[in-house]
Amino acid sequence: MKLAMIAFTRAGCRHGEKIRKVMDSRGNSCEICAKGREAASWGVPVLEEPLREWTKRQFASQDALLFIGAAGIAVRAIAPFVESKASDPAVLCMDEQGRFLISLLSGHLGGANELTRELAAICGSIPVITTATDAGGRFSVDSFARKENLYLDNLKLAKRISAQVLEKRPLGLYSDFELSGQVPVELALGTNKELGISISLDDSCNPFPMTLHLVPRITVLGIGCKKGTSKEQIEALVKKVMAQNQISMHSIRRVASIDLKKEEPGLLEFCEAYTAEFLTYSREELEGAACEEGFLESAFVKEITGLGNICERSALKASGRTKLLQRKTAENGVTVAIALEEYVVRF
Repeated sequence: MKLAMIAFTRAGCRHGEKIRKVMDSRGNSCEICAKGREAASWGVPVLEEPLREWTKRQFASQDALLFIGAAGIAVRAIAPFVESKASDPAVLCMDEQGRFLISLLSGHLGGANELTRELAAICGSIPVITTATDAGGRFSVDSFARKENLYLDNLKLAKRISAQVLEKRPLGLYSDFELSGQVPVELALGTNKELGISISLDDSCNPFPMTLHLVPRITVLGIGCKKGTSKEQIEALVKKVMAQNQISMHSIRRVASIDLKKEEPGLLEFCEAYTAEFLTYSREELEGAACEEGFLESAFVKEITGLGNICERSALKASGRTKLLQRKTAENGVTVAIALEEYVVRF
């Protein structure tokens, strides 16, 4: 979590510093600055540039923004940069006395509602959540998708689902995965509804006439490639193998390889395009990977890297599993193997 805060009074700075210390201790990246005539004496960095420019930069780089001051200041500052609930960061606002903390923008997908509750607990503030499903204590598909790390494929359909929840009309639920916890009363297992949610790696699975696809981001790709292999070459084979296994590209969470490839441009560009974490391992680390079926060895790869198989070992190492979904596939100097992280749907 990357959080940027701005305060407009000395009291606001005190609250911001308290939040920063706690959030930093939890492994987050937090920064605070102050803006005002006497800001130089408030003990935090002073913002010299216009508030508009600061807000523009934070919108592009941060997960969340917190304005500690009047809500009107926050609204005017963010107005030019608000685009979509799918991409806007969470925006929160706290009064300078720390009495109330408001979830202002991107409450569900951006995580503002959840963050509001977390920061309010730190400061002893009253969290103010105004989204209809949260206010009514009902199931929110947006919040559920964020909590469970699910890709949500249709925002318009998600809005329609939220409206149906508020109207107390049950929705269908289909899942390829085990369900844990109490299924919300708004969801009915089965496929006999007009509108429903599908939790599957296959985003072409349509169990309902109107299906909202929630795709778990649990796919781990092990990739090996020749030096200088382009992102397009890597992508072509990955798409082919994923399609063969009926797995959405939106499910990719990690890409793994040997540390010899840690600066390989094509791999880095591919990971950036799919917002995938890129992990690399030493030869010794990959030697420790275990595969239930055994590895498909290559004498050429072993001569270059000291191991007869990179992609399968990497996929298993990064997923924490011992079984592959897809064994090594090779094409145009690229090798790909697929493993899936363990996953259970938790309500």
